[in-house]
Amino acid sequence: MTTIQTYPWDAAEHLETKEDIAAYLEAALEDGDTSLVVAALGDIARSKGMTNIARETGLGHESLYKALSIEGNPEFATVLKVIQSLGLRLQVVPIT
Repeated sequence: MTTIQTYPWDAAEHLETKEDIAAYLEAALEDGDTSLVVAALGDIARSKGMTNIARETGLGHESLYKALSIEGNPEFATVLKVIQSLGLRLQVVPIT
């Protein structure tokens, strides 16, 4: 019997550039699952440092962790603040 060894994979460790972050968030948004979008924002915030994001957005560190957790349900204003602090913006395009 062959034993397969697995290792934990954390998306936050692989989000190095703004392009990586934008592509990751765009994929989550295209899926349309709000919990996936929140989880992706949490991964991205952790990749940039949750403390830095909290400081830049003016949100509390603990409340930001809670909002961007798997069980989180952040207000839209929080989502926009986080996206802006990452140097990104939302863009609306027609569905084709």
